[in-house]
Amino acid sequence: MPIPKFVARVNRVATNRVTGLFAGRAPGWGIVLHKGRRTGRVHRTPINIFREPGGYVAALTYGTDSDWVKNTVAAGGCDLEWRGKRVRLTDPRIVHDPARKAVPAAVRPILGLAGVNDFLHLSVEEPRQD
Repeated sequence: MPIPKFVARVNRVATNRVTGLFAGRAPGWGIVLHKGRRTGRVHRTPINIFREPGGYVAALTYGTDSDWVKNTVAAGGCDLEWRGKRVRLTDPRIVHDPARKAVPAAVRPILGLAGVNDFLHLSVEEPRQD
């Protein structure tokens, strides 16, 4: 079972503000920039995210119905601040993976303790050849 919703609310108000100070540069962290489905407002959400061939994989610590996940899927992608760079990501795919194969081996037991079995895979947008 993912982390309870009340923790997500506390994080949105308090923890994300602190985490956001380092998440775009720290290993295993990134900041997703996503546009609200109803408001069109751009939101910045710190997340656990890891590089994989051709893209990135994000641990869905609050499950698949988090606003940032819904917004990213609805928009067909998002921007990511990762290690001081901004990357455009596309083709969001939610994958249920109890073995947690897409994340580093050292992270698997931690995500297992938190009950995280769902992940969002995103591809790096290829530069246009105009």
